[in-house]
Amino acid sequence: MEEPQLLQQQEEEQSQSVSLQDCLKLLKGEQDEQRLAGLLLVTKSCKSDDLVSLRAIYDAVGPHFLDRLLRTGLGKGVVSSGSGENRDAYLQLSVSVLSAFCRVSEIASSKEMVSKVPMIFEVMSMKSGMPVLEECYEFLYLVSTASEDGLTAVYESGGIKLLAHQMSALPDGSRLMELATKLVQLMLKKLSQGIVENDHLSELSVIVTKIARQFALLQNALKFEALHLLSAIFSSEYSTLLHDALRVIQNENWSNHMRDGVATILQNRVAPAEKFEALILAESMVSIKGEGWLIGQINLPNVQDPIPADRCLLLVLESSRVEVAVLLNELAYSKYEASKSSSSTAETIISKQQKVTVVFSLVEKIIKLISNIGETEGHVLDENTFIKAINGLNETIGVVLEYLQDAKEHGQKVGNDLLASVRLVGSYLAEAPVACEDKITELLGYMLSVEGEHESSPFYSVCFLLPMLCQKTMKIEGCKLLASSGGYKAVVDCLMKLIEQNRNGVENNGCIFLACDTIMNLLKMEQITFSEDESTFISLLKALALWTEKTNDQSFIMLASSICTLIFDMTSENALLNHPSFSSSCLDSLSRLIARSLASWGQDMSDAAKADMDLLEIVTAGYSRWADRFPQIQKAVGR
Repeated sequence: MEEPQLLQQQEEEQSQSVSLQDCLKLLKGEQDEQRLAGLLLVTKSCKSDDLVSLRAIYDAVGPHFLDRLLRTGLGKGVVSSGSGENRDAYLQLSVSVLSAFCRVSEIASSKEMVSKVPMIFEVMSMKSGMPVLEECYEFLYLVSTASEDGLTAVYESGGIKLLAHQMSALPDGSRLMELATKLVQLMLKKLSQGIVENDHLSELSVIVTKIARQFALLQNALKFEALHLLSAIFSSEYSTLLHDALRVIQNENWSNHMRDGVATILQNRVAPAEKFEALILAESMVSIKGEGWLIGQINLPNVQDPIPADRCLLLVLESSRVEVAVLLNELAYSKYEASKSSSSTAETIISKQQKVTVVFSLVEKIIKLISNIGETEGHVLDENTFIKAINGLNETIGVVLEYLQDAKEHGQKVGNDLLASVRLVGSYLAEAPVACEDKITELLGYMLSVEGEHESSPFYSVCFLLPMLCQKTMKIEGCKLLASSGGYKAVVDCLMKLIEQNRNGVENNGCIFLACDTIMNLLKMEQITFSEDESTFISLLKALALWTEKTNDQSFIMLASSICTLIFDMTSENALLNHPSFSSSCLDSLSRLIARSLASWGQDMSDAAKADMDLLEIVTAGYSRWADRFPQIQKAVGR
């Protein structure tokens, strides 16, 4: 049996050798007709992976004839007398042999091939036939991968615009779609935020919608090509611009395709890196379409039974929970254990911190979804799903609190990863203030001391925890916790910074109201004393005096005067004036503040004053208690 096979192989090699020699003779002929015949023979006899023969054939025919052949096909010249009527055949032949020759990287990277890119674009704009179109895409892909000059030529010739225009017509899962996808991947590195904003925003958004369809429908290697491409686009510096462009697309199919694709990746056994890329897509989609995107019908190929609408939500939450546990464990090891060796680098830590940002963002948005589920039209979770979601969130927050505990034990207070951890904990506790009570009791003072890498003192960590603190301090236990941990000082400092920002035109009214309410909750609790920390509240009095001198906002005036009223319960005019950092001019400002707030009391109260009636009652009741100890304020009120 072996001898006949060997003889057959030898015959094929001899036949191929004869064919190659025949091709070369024809290609070296003096007449165009001979060269054309030689090229036709090439298309029939030369194998695409025979790079040695392709090189020999290219050298024989030469770039000049190939250029003339392509131009003839485009109607810009002739290769021989009277051949114009065969233009389509010449065009097909030219593109076929060019794409074949470019399988040799040295040919693909040559100036002769790079210079033909604009003409290939012209062919693509003229011809919609699949055979020639596929060979055009093949040519562009091979030229782009062979050299930077080739990629630049494809991009500068209008590659992004052409792909956006043609991709919608390419068959799903075809070789054409695969080549188009790979070309987009290559051209991404040519794009910057400025270029996208000025030139390619609409085209890129169209490309995303087309790739999303492949991501959903295909169950082969191209599905992962689509995943990698979409992840790269949504991780780029221009992703925010793209989010805005995608929000205005009327057709919802693309967002459903994205949900189908994400669910498929997350529920199957794939590499961890690919699961994380799916989470990047989920985070981007929630940013674009809102948290409700996580709940919706899922349609998977070859799956007949209906899939619950909450499947994507649970898959994203579970995958995020796992990623949080893994990433925080690796971060802690890199920061506290591996730092003794050279294997741990700053780049590794930064990379993991960036990944943590993505999964934290997803978890935070799921918290928002769960807390608003009853108010979100069309989005309903059954009790079983709700319980699963809450359990998943509790586990995730528990892992984050352990990470903060580890940082506390290692004396670490500064880091964007620590600040992001506090933010996530604050988001959850704002909706579930009694969750993880023992751990919160232990870590509250530490969390209020955490700083971002570019902060000079804690601020954002306090802002993130204010919603929870405002709720906790409505009860005596919460007030005792905040007072005993010294956390009230951080809240006072935060309020003073917010006031300074407000005076400089930066509005953050939500945080101001929360900070004021938290401080008032503390001051109203008679069981809580601050006798040994007079300077903290004197600093706050000074900040409130400066703030309210130049504001006419009735809500701010009433908030400030209520806090001042409660602080005055703890001191006297003489005690304040004897303090080295308190001046008589500050007392004048506070006197005017109390007088302004009390002046709003009466039968002709404005609507704003009526809205702040509870604050006005605090000021009125407080004034009656301490007026005799503050003769200057009493005098200002009496005017």
